[in-house]
Amino acid sequence: MVAAATGNAAPTGHRWLLSCLESAFPTTAPGIFQMTSSPAPLRGSIVALVTPMHEDGSVDYDALRRLIDWHVAEGTDCIGVVGTTGESPTVNVDEHCQIIRVAVEQAAGRVPVMAGCGGNSTAEAIALARFAREVGASSQLQVVPYYNKPGQEGQYRHFKAIAEATGDLPIVLYNVPGRTVADMQHDTVLRLAQVPGIVGIKEATGNLERAQWLIREAPEGFAVYSGDDATAVALMLCGGHGNVSVTANVAPRLMRELCAAALAGDVAAAMAIQRRLLPVHRQMFVEANPIPVKWALARMGRCGGTLRLPMTELEPANQARLEAALREAGLLA
Repeated sequence: MVAAATGNAAPTGHRWLLSCLESAFPTTAPGIFQMTSSPAPLRGSIVALVTPMHEDGSVDYDALRRLIDWHVAEGTDCIGVVGTTGESPTVNVDEHCQIIRVAVEQAAGRVPVMAGCGGNSTAEAIALARFAREVGASSQLQVVPYYNKPGQEGQYRHFKAIAEATGDLPIVLYNVPGRTVADMQHDTVLRLAQVPGIVGIKEATGNLERAQWLIREAPEGFAVYSGDDATAVALMLCGGHGNVSVTANVAPRLMRELCAAALAGDVAAAMAIQRRLLPVHRQMFVEANPIPVKWALARMGRCGGTLRLPMTELEPANQARLEAALREAGLLA
């Protein structure tokens, strides 16, 4: 079901966002932070979690908690919230912050939480990252700014400013030019990999040659994660660190096992699971993400399938195809 056009509206604007977040969660040491150590890169299956919603379009926090418990039980290595799959463009600031807070509270240290904090305003991205840091997120995901389409120097300065303000909360860059229209080039990634606090990248181009060059040339300790389920096995077998996965929403245990096998170099085991999930990977993107995955979760009885406009319900023909893929993978009886 499609929700109301805006959900719960909230005031907007840089000044309001900054004053709201920073007054509620003051930063004790603003400005450039001092890194004391570089944590070991996270490895494995990172679910790009959906944001469950009631039929009226409000966020279903109880369902969010249940999903997190399910992922913990199934072995998911990290919970990623309020990213593309979490409908970050259509949740308001209050909801965005509350989703991060609830995720951290429900995870309760059992699994790390990667908080989506990105946007096309550097100031807003910093404010959201400060909030995520204060409530206990484990890391932040920062997407290449979209719509305003910054060049390579603008992208570099954007992420460097975020790192200087909040890099004590490890930063994973997110390059998805198919959505942002601004592509972070190889040399820019390597420049940013030298900035303290920037610990990795979600590489969602699906370009394996590009990913291999990043893995080859990035400094030690800089993680390269797949952001494309269809090519994730290959990226991990080439030396990548894990997969930020849409399919993990419906197959958390299988995705965790796939990642573990690939990271251990067990090609046969990883590919056996990959072949099982390939039809699901394909159907998850038969329409814009998260339309298919929300329909699938509703069909599995895990949460409602409500979306906020401008996202609309999965077309009936695609529903049949996705259901067939879920059944073929053994995810539906």
